Amino acid sequence: MSQITEMRLGVTFPTFGPDAQPEGITKVSRTAEETGYDSLWTGDRVLAPVAPSTPYPGRGGVMPGVYENHLDPLVALTFAAAHTSRIRLGTSTLNGLWQPPVMLARSLTTLDLVSHGRLDVGLGLGWMPEEYRAVGVPWKGRGARLDETLDVLEGYWSGGSFAHDGPLFSVPETRVGLRPQQRPGPPVLLAAFTPRGFARIGRRLDGWLPGAMPLTDLVSMWSAIVKEAEKAERDPACLRMALRVNPELTDTRTDPEQVPRRGTLQQYVDYARAAAEKGVHELFVDFGQTPVTLDERIELAGRFLTGVRAG
Repeated sequence: MSQITEMRLGVTFPTFGPDAQPEGITKVSRTAEETGYDSLWTGDRVLAPVAPSTPYPGRGGVMPGVYENHLDPLVALTFAAAHTSRIRLGTSTLNGLWQPPVMLARSLTTLDLVSHGRLDVGLGLGWMPEEYRAVGVPWKGRGARLDETLDVLEGYWSGGSFAHDGPLFSVPETRVGLRPQQRPGPPVLLAAFTPRGFARIGRRLDGWLPGAMPLTDLVSMWSAIVKEAEKAERDPACLRMALRVNPELTDTRTDPEQVPRRGTLQQYVDYARAAAEKGVHELFVDFGQTPVTLDERIELAGRFLTGVRAG
């Protein structure tokens, strides 16, 4: 079996923009499962400030207009789970710091249970201070807050009695009867691009959620994560990488140096196949940031899947 066929392929479903409606979720989710995609993904936004203090990390620093209309990611994933049966369900990324960790643990456990063990938890820290301000969570100290959140998730999923007493959160000893279908819990992946983030992945998490970048950079960062896992005496083979691609499609081929920032559909197909050859475990694509209709979005997803798996 070649690496091309081993790499899992995913696609986002509409939780942003004009197609973020029940009909859009149902149509994309069912079609993705029927055509052979391995996973469905969604993101997380709570604000679209008129004048954000920090530029958007991509697309010239301008946040896509589709983010002005955003559904709750976990509610949307639950709806998608009810209309599918096989395809995995992931968040890329869920901001895990915007709610108390014990509430997050209950929501994630419920979703894993009702989806029959299909959940992948992709966490991120976000990029916009205004969102933290809106939900009443400090922007400063995000890394420490994430570590304690992970502690609570692990405790909640450990089974039996559980208690937590930390600098930020306190959970009195309690019996937890709610258990996820995946044991000890759904896989947790992290979007990170700093040495501290790489160390966190290597030390305690299940994988990495990078955004599309030149593959030489991707391989270098992954090597850093592998080294961190080895330092923590963990088997790096237990980690996985799920690469997010947000295409900016063009009608004509762009200079190869512009890929994966922008290019034709075929150039993105070629990028995906090259990523598979470099050992990427999973790649998922978001056509929702491309100005197309829902039917065109589904058609692009079908052509992309066929192109990557051809040959």
